[in-house]
This record gives sequence, C-alpha cells and structure tokens, in this order.
Amino acid sequence: MRKGILAGLGCAAAGAVAATLTFYTFGPLGAATAANSETYRQLNLFGDVFDRIRSDYVETPEDEKLIDAAINGMLSSLDPHSSYMSAKGFQEMQVQTRGEFSGLGIEVTMEDGVVKVVTPIDDTPAAKAGVQGGDKITHLDGESIVGLKLDEAVRKMRGPINSSITLTVQRPGVEEPIEIKVTRAIIPIRSVRFRTEDNVGYIRITTFNEQTQSGLNRAIKELSAELGDGIKGYVLDLRNNPGGLLDQAISVSDSFLERGEIVSTKGRNAEQTQRYNADAGDLITGRQLVILINGGSASASEIVAGALQDHKRATILGTRSFGKGSVQTIIPLSLGAVRLTTARYYTPSGRTIQAHGIDPDVPVEQDIPEEQKKVEKPRGEANLPGHLPGEGEEEGKEEESGSSTFIPTDKSKDKQLNAALRLLRGEGVEEAPAEEQAPAQEETESKAN
Repeated sequence: MRKGILAGLGCAAAGAVAATLTFYTFGPLGAATAANSETYRQLNLFGDVFDRIRSDYVETPEDEKLIDAAINGMLSSLDPHSSYMSAKGFQEMQVQTRGEFSGLGIEVTMEDGVVKVVTPIDDTPAAKAGVQGGDKITHLDGESIVGLKLDEAVRKMRGPINSSITLTVQRPGVEEPIEIKVTRAIIPIRSVRFRTEDNVGYIRITTFNEQTQSGLNRAIKELSAELGDGIKGYVLDLRNNPGGLLDQAISVSDSFLERGEIVSTKGRNAEQTQRYNADAGDLITGRQLVILINGGSASASEIVAGALQDHKRATILGTRSFGKGSVQTIIPLSLGAVRLTTARYYTPSGRTIQAHGIDPDVPVEQDIPEEQKKVEKPRGEANLPGHLPGEGEEEGKEEESGSSTFIPTDKSKDKQLNAALRLLRGEGVEEAPAEEQAPAQEETESKAN
C-alpha cells in the first residue's frame, strides 16, 4: 500500500492550528545565504502584519482563523489542489480514503433544512433497526438537529463502535415521530457497485479508496459466476469519479493488464521519477472492456483510462475527461496536515493528462435536458485559476479539458451506457460529432454515516 499519495480532486476546509506564532530575527549572513536572508525578512514582514491586525483591527480577530487563512492562502497560490487540513479535516480525509468508519449505515442528504435518509445500507445497524429511505431525522438522543449543516449532523451520528444512539424520525404517512435505537458498527464505504445488463457485466467505481480493489474483485467474481461463458464483456463506469488513492488506481489498472507500464510520476527532480508496472494476471481473461468517462472523471480515473487506452486493452467511450494530471502527497503535521502537489503523472506512452484530459476513442454525447442547459458550463482543470500548465502542446494550441458531467437517472436514456452495451454486443455505435460542451449536472450533496 502506497499510503499518503492521492490522485484526486477536492480541497479540505481549514481548521484549528496553534494560536500563537513566533518569528525570529537572524544575525549577519554571508553572500551565499542572501536568498535565505530575504526570506527571513519576508517572514518578519508577515509577523508585523499579523501583530498589526491583532492589535488594531476594528474587531478582535481569532488568531487561529488568521493563521489558517494565511496557510491556506500560501498553499492555494501554488495550484488549486494544494491545501491545508485541520486536524478534523485530516481525520475526515482519512475516513474517506480508508473506506470505512464507525457509524449507522445510512446515506443521508439535506432537504429543506432537515436530514433525510436516502437509503439504509444493506446489512448495517440502521437497516436492521428499521430505518427506511425517506425518513427525516429530527433529533439525535433527544437533541434537535434541525438547522445543522449536513456535515455537522453526520459527525454527531458517527461515534465509537458498539455505542448506541436514538434517532427520532418523521416517516411519510405516519403522524407521530418514531424513535429508533441504533448501535454503531464498522461501515464500509461502497466505492464499487455492479449489476448485470443482460449478457454484459456492469461495474461502477465511484471513488478510489482502500476498499476499491477488493470491491472490484468481488464484482468480477460474482458477475462472471452469474453470466458464465455467455458474458459478452464488461463496462467499467468511471463517470463523475473524482479520483482518490494512486495505489488503488494502479491496482485497478493492473487487474486488466498482463504486463507493461501503468503510469509514471515525475517530481521536481529526476531522482523522484517513479514507474509502476503491471503484474501478470488479467481478472477478466482478455474479455472485451469498455470504459465510460466524462467531464467528472478526474485524476485516478484518468490514470486507469489512460493506461488501458495506451495498451489498447479497453475502448474508452464518452466525453473528454477533467484533465487533472497531478499527484498530491499528504504530509501530516503536529496539527492537521498539508496536501501538497509533488508530481505530475504520465500515461504509459508518455502523455500528460494535465490540463488536457483523456479523449475517448468513441465520443458519445448525452442528450441534455433544456433546463440542464441553463446550468453553468462545466469547468475542467484548464479552467481552474492557478492550475499547473499542460506540457507538450503545439505552439499556439490552447489547453482544453472537461466536458459535460450529466448522466440521466433513467438508464434507458443514458446514451453512453447504451452505446457501450451495443458495442460489446457487436451491434456497432454511431459516433457523435463533437459539440459545444453541455453544462454540468447539479447534484444533491449526500453523505454516508
């Protein structure tokens, strides 16, 4: 496991750090350290500004917030993906990458200021206790949570394993509130979902956490057992997958390759270059594979798509991916952690994805509803302020990345999925001409807890 290395999107919120900050002055320095001397002068300048704000600002500021803002300002000036995480933010990030937590086992969203259960997760304490989709949670252990932010409510529902909590819920069709006692347990975050589509195995990976490879193994095993020799192939859906752990992206790519390079990463110095190669063993034994991508497929998703495209192991179908070709390393600190961009990654053929994205072998655009077209146009990596520039562009050619992230909820209207199924069944696909990129799908935030 290559821990601490990320290949995904997202920024963590700043949190509490030390409330005091001490600056030191230094004695005479030689000519060889003139640059350091200038750095120290700049740090002393920062200290002067910090002290002036503390003493003269119209209202008494919070030192922690000032320092958090300063640290985040320094990191965000580098690129959109470097950031500072408070101790709480660091802990939440670890939960997401670990792929499991101690909680109840429900997916929730916020609706009209109330926490609403989207669905209980199968075989979890919440499902066994009788929590139902559509339940609105109003109280936890008798304390109202109406008006809390979704993250705040989720944190209250999580807790030590084997500890209990009583939910008060309003259930549609039931007049009186219902109290449900639930005992917390370890809940896996499902990053892999799968099903059969007649004679095709469909696998969707929503993120790359520590559970992704084991989830993929299970999906392939169950699908191959169910469909047997009649299986026509597999669809690997990476649409709207923002990335995650680099080692999991490498492992997933390796699952479909017998040999060859998967990805290389290059840092500031030549000695930081690393290459990752596949081991023998294709889990689907050479069967056809179609990978779906769109404007929400980023970083780790692009590593997988790029590797299998370069090796001609899979047909990439959909629209151009986001274009995030940088790797972030998590560096723990005494309080919190720093997420720092430390390398770029390259596909086996040496392509950089940064500010370009992966172009599909078979471009297929979704039909965008009229109301969706009014939503703001999607933004790829190349559109993010302060992004790392792409490499290897022809002179005068502009960077481009990103495309529509819209996926119809009705799979019969999902042109990309249906095109992939037709392709695997040998029915052929009519490639769509490149069109003006459609606006992004506006999604409702949901959390598992």
